Parts: sequence; C-alpha cells; structure tokens
Amino acid sequence: MSVYKRNGAETYSYDFYVRGRRFSGTTGATTKREAQRAEERAREIAKAELRQVKPLKHEPMTFEVAASRYWTEIGQHHAGGGDENTLWSLAWLKRQIGPARGLPDIDDAVVAGIVAIRRGETVRSGQNRRPGKKPASPPRLVSPATVNRSVIEPLRKILNRARRTWKEPVADIAWRDHMLREPRERIRELQAEEEARLFAALRPDYHAPVRFALLTGLRLGEVPRLRWTDVDFGGRKITVQGKIATVPLAPAVRDLLWALRADHEAAVFTYVVARGRKRGEHLPLTRAGLQTVFRRAAAQAGVRNFSFHDNRHTAATRVLRATGNLRLVQTMLRHDQITTTTKYAHVLDDDLIAGMQLAAERSAAAREKLEVGKPVAGAVRRVGCAEPNG
Repeated sequence: MSVYKRNGAETYSYDFYVRGRRFSGTTGATTKREAQRAEERAREIAKAELRQVKPLKHEPMTFEVAASRYWTEIGQHHAGGGDENTLWSLAWLKRQIGPARGLPDIDDAVVAGIVAIRRGETVRSGQNRRPGKKPASPPRLVSPATVNRSVIEPLRKILNRARRTWKEPVADIAWRDHMLREPRERIRELQAEEEARLFAALRPDYHAPVRFALLTGLRLGEVPRLRWTDVDFGGRKITVQGKIATVPLAPAVRDLLWALRADHEAAVFTYVVARGRKRGEHLPLTRAGLQTVFRRAAAQAGVRNFSFHDNRHTAATRVLRATGNLRLVQTMLRHDQITTTTKYAHVLDDDLIAGMQLAAERSAAAREKLEVGKPVAGAVRRVGCAEPNG
C-alpha cells in the first residue's frame, strides 16, 4: 500500500499508478489501517475510470468490469462499514469467478460452485493474529447468513444491475435455489444488572459511544463516523452518513453529546491515548478499536453472548417496551419495511402475557373474596333464638 504522511499533516495521503497513469490525493484518515482501506477504494475507482470505454456490442461485459462499475456506482456508498464488506466480497467473487469471465457465462452451475466454496471457508476473525500464536478457539465455518450476504446477494445485485440498468445480457439464474436457510435472528437484550457490570469493566473514554448506541440504536460502523457537522443541536437531529438518514436528538442523547464538544474539533466520539508522545490526547474513535474494547469489556464483565450489534437490539426493545408502538421502532432503526421490525414483536407478546396473567389473578382474587362471605349450602341461620335443649 502506497500511503504516507506529508510533513506536518495529520492525515495520510496516497500515490499510485494504474496503467501508467498517476493517482494521488489525501485519504482523510488519521490511522494507517484506515488510510490503506481508503487507498484501496481509490484504486478501484481509478480502475473503473479507465474502463469507461465500453466493449464492442458483440463482446459481453466481463465480471471484472461489472464489479468495478458496481463499486463505483453503488458499493462505495454503502453506509455503516458496508462499503468495506462490499469491497471484500467483490475481490472474493473476482478470484472465484475469474475477472475475464463474461456475464452470460455466469449461470446456476457457477453460482452453485462458488457457494460451495464459501461454505467451506472459516470465519475471518483473528486474521491479524501474530504468526505462531495459538488460536483462541478452533476455527468455525462461516454461517449460512454470511454466505448469503457475502456471495449470493452481491452477485445477484451486480447481475441484476447489469441486466436492468446497463442493458447487458446475463443468464437466467434461480437465485432462490441458491439461498441458504438461515436461523431466525436472535434478539439479545442487555439486562440492567448486566449493563452495570459492563460499564464497570468498560474504559471510561468508551462509555459515551456505547451509551449512545444503547440510546439511539446506531450500528457499530455508524457510531465512529459521526462528526460534529452531523449533529444539529438547534434542529434536534443527527444525520447518519452513507445512506443519508436522520435520527431525532432526544434530551438524553443531547446531554450526552453536549458534554463531548471540547474533546475534538471534528469527531464526536474519541478515545484517550494511553501511552506514547500523544498520551492524554483525544483521537477519533475507530470501528476496530470500538469493537475490540467492547468485546474485551463484555468478556471481563461476564456478559455472555452479547455483541456490539446487540446494543441496537437493546435500544429497540427498550423503546418498544416503553411505547408499545412498533412503528416508532421502525423509524428509529430506519427499516424500510415494517416486516423487518416485527422480529421485536415478542416484546409486545411478553407484555400481553403479563397483562393476561394480571387480569386472571385479579379475577381469581375477586371470586375468592365473594366466596368467603357466601353461606354454606344447607346451613340454617337462626337469629334471636336459643339453642334447643338436648
């Protein structure tokens, strides 16, 4: 990766050649890892620009051209870290399909083959582990959901766009036959006692972003990207970049953010450097850093089976419990369809069960009260009469 820092600059720059043409500029990133990712995206954009000369009509579009064009038009704009996932998927698909393969040659047999390959791969966690260090746990095969999201869905979107928008010939593929069955997504809610333990174990400089996620339901990739230009205190709203959307600025969220204004001129959420020449300084939070610190704190606190994404589930569940309004939760989570939000309907079911049980208990208590004063059948009540002599 050809990324470097200019003298006195805070952000990294890139400088590379593609087909003899030079491309250079700033990545806008302050860390080398983020800069490398930005440089990789810039390379893909540069390659796509050089492929703008469309092949002759009798020559089918190759998958490499289609993937690069999809990245330029759609993929790079995916929000919440989705652009990085898309970039990874495109690179993987090009390796398996072959960059020179024509789109009409990608048929059901090809799709079935690459799905089988992906199902046999292991998860990418721990890929940056130091050489020779023993893995923390045995490698796991990727889940059906990962296969669907990383292979089938991006390939289907590319081919559909090629057919509908670019008017390219593509094969007729039975996508439903290739989709793997996924288990129903679990809804993990953070309990009050777990929350207390989690924040006791969490670094103080990471309290604000985690609390923010619990209040707003923003995703892991969206929280570190938040900038002060996205926060409108007067208009009481937050703009989420990528797929542009706004989130209302509730009083509790406003108070949380207001206390952070002096930490950094651009980034809303920061971390405090623990050592080195920048010790004590506030630097912009990164997605990887937030995920790592959160995972370690959850493990230390004994909060099991709880990921950062479960903060989003917790936020949605709490709002639904407080309001009983599924439409409000749909708006908060920015779901396009209410059917996506109905997975939280179990909260309403729980409240209904509790209400039915309370009604049954009150009814039973009322019946019991009436039965206490009810005369026993066959008994004779005598008033003002002496007991007969034996």
